[in-house]
Amino acid sequence: MIKMDGTMIIPVLDLKDKIAVSGKSGKRETYQALKTIFHKSADPVEIAHKFRDHGFNHVYIADLDSIGNYGSNLELVAEINHFLPVMLDCGANDLNTVTKALNYAQKVIVGTETLKNLQDLSQIFQKLDPNRLILSVDVKDGKVLSKTSFLGFEDLFDWINKFQPREIILLDISRVGTFTGINEELILKFNKLKTSLIVGGGLKGEELASLYDLGVNKVLVGSALHNGKIKLDSIV
Repeated sequence: MIKMDGTMIIPVLDLKDKIAVSGKSGKRETYQALKTIFHKSADPVEIAHKFRDHGFNHVYIADLDSIGNYGSNLELVAEINHFLPVMLDCGANDLNTVTKALNYAQKVIVGTETLKNLQDLSQIFQKLDPNRLILSVDVKDGKVLSKTSFLGFEDLFDWINKFQPREIILLDISRVGTFTGINEELILKFNKLKTSLIVGGGLKGEELASLYDLGVNKVLVGSALHNGKIKLDSIV
């Protein structure tokens, strides 16, 4: 387990066209092959092996091709999951697609970005193992990002209080890769809930101590790890 200032760090990989990629603010059409301190190539399997060698015990993977409905990297995800447990975001948004995704990863993320309605979300959490499910509250420009235009924070609070998901990701997509800082206002909306919080998007290394104080248990770190802004010798 890798922690810094009390908060568990989960490394991030975005996959597109069978390689690891990077970009900013969720503008996926502009993403390029990842340059990382962990490996000379953008081979996601090799990078994940290095994560494991450095002591990380999970990896968050976003399969951008699956999310965009123009392909899949699920076989690569399954290969990585054999040696490093994967938390997978592949756009799964109903009982059938989440059930399928669970064949490739230890845990599957159901994000508001691709969710069609709250009825599907309820069915997923009622019929599948809640220990293998993570709700992701995807936010952009201060609003819940969703195909359902009327889905807001209050709707989510009501649903969360009823179904009590084990883990919730708070992901500010507009801050991804920007190093502008984690959205503390978003955390304060959710930190009174009885669930484990995972945050992502815009992390600056010096924020980790304050995240723990805000009640955040885990943090998703992509760019700040891959470019060395967060030093591996400073985390244990």
